[in-house]
Amino acid sequence: MSGAVQTWQPSKDQLGFVRRFGERVLNGEAGLFIGAGVSRQAGFIDWKGLLRETAHELDLDIDKEHDLLALAQYQVNARCGRGDFNQHLMDAFLRDAQPTVVHEMLTRLPIDTVWTTNYDQILEDAYKSAGRHVEIKLTIENLAQARKGRDVTIYKMHGCVTQTHQAVLTKQDYEDYDVTRRLFTDSLKGDFIEKTLLFLGFSFTDPNVERILAKVRGQLGVNQRTHYWITRRSPATCVNGIRTDEELAYEQRKAELQSQDLLRYGIQTVWVDEYEQIPDLLRLLESFVTRRGVFVSGAAHDPSPLGADRLNDLSKRLGGEIIRRGFNLVSGFGVGIAEQTILGAYHAVYECQQVQPADRVLIRPFPGNTPVARRNVAFKRHREDMISRVGAVVIVSGNKDDGNGLHVASAGVEEEVSIALSMGKPVIPVGISGHVAHSYWQQAMAEPEIFLPGLNATKELRVLGDSFATNEQITHAVLELLQRAEQAASARLA
Repeated sequence: MSGAVQTWQPSKDQLGFVRRFGERVLNGEAGLFIGAGVSRQAGFIDWKGLLRETAHELDLDIDKEHDLLALAQYQVNARCGRGDFNQHLMDAFLRDAQPTVVHEMLTRLPIDTVWTTNYDQILEDAYKSAGRHVEIKLTIENLAQARKGRDVTIYKMHGCVTQTHQAVLTKQDYEDYDVTRRLFTDSLKGDFIEKTLLFLGFSFTDPNVERILAKVRGQLGVNQRTHYWITRRSPATCVNGIRTDEELAYEQRKAELQSQDLLRYGIQTVWVDEYEQIPDLLRLLESFVTRRGVFVSGAAHDPSPLGADRLNDLSKRLGGEIIRRGFNLVSGFGVGIAEQTILGAYHAVYECQQVQPADRVLIRPFPGNTPVARRNVAFKRHREDMISRVGAVVIVSGNKDDGNGLHVASAGVEEEVSIALSMGKPVIPVGISGHVAHSYWQQAMAEPEIFLPGLNATKELRVLGDSFATNEQITHAVLELLQRAEQAASARLA
């Protein structure tokens, strides 16, 4: 008899982390620090893997060595230079690799500062694939430069495989770090002081990071910020898959002692039982961070059955009330709907005078210069990016001109609904607006738990399809469901 599938349930400490770090993300005070463990999941080797061949050449056992920097230095000393080592680094990291689920989830978080000690390029490739405008800080010279329009900056504090001659690899490289790369030290110290960092895939054996942490602690004392480190409580399985109970207990005790020691630097450990739980934890964080975002999906070459005036008024009301009720609007600028929704949202922003429009309204027009052969893939990725930033999706109308003067269902709106449902986002169809929205409204009435799980939405759904309902009543029903969806996302952390 097979056992029941175990579903992951977050612990009290994990829920607390999501709440606290999530608030820092929303306030623009969060940063990421990505270590080799994240790249290893994509198939890249870690430091031990990189130096295994080196250890063999030096007649040493890599599994008995703890000072890996010294091991790299021995190789350079033996070869009277690092040319071979640079080539080895290129062979190991300069290759194609697919981003993991963790990479993809990190790129969706609204965090604009990322530090990494990794040499590979998979992190920046993942951000670019997600449509983020990336600036890479790789050398002292480009630390002072700023790319216009960037929305994420990646600091590669130990260099990159593209410039192996400048990569920080050996004991001497670390000893000279404050001379050759001092501005990276100063910049990281600044982020330790001003931001809350999340460490992921990091082992805290890097002497550079430990030295910087010590300096920040010395300057701030007990007033330093809280940072977070996600790691596994039990050690990973060893190479041959065998580890005695005594060895496990020893390594777990060591991990707990390391966790306690990191508290001196303001770093709290977020334990997971298995590394496979990290995507679940990040998904919960994403849900919390995006719960106030609303994506309005719709297009209306044909404004029937409401007519142009009423449809415009409804769209404008929706945009305005989304802002007034504390939500944020995300739009891809669909024809006939988005311009009115955005207009209503901007009016509400200026009325409130609390937060600048750029912080409350995100407009992501579809890339019009995409070649036809790649358009479907590019547009789907664009939709995924927008919908990943929100907690719920509202569907209005949904039709387009087929090129022959006939109005047909909008395949783009249908794809947006499919993406939202696959991501577990509530979908609110305004059935009275007809077309694709009416089709999904009928499905939602028949199976509300698929479109609006746990929201007890039957009453509001009836209003959304009532031909006698006013625009005010329609808007009220939509906002009621949005508020329930937001409360449900918050309640999961209670």
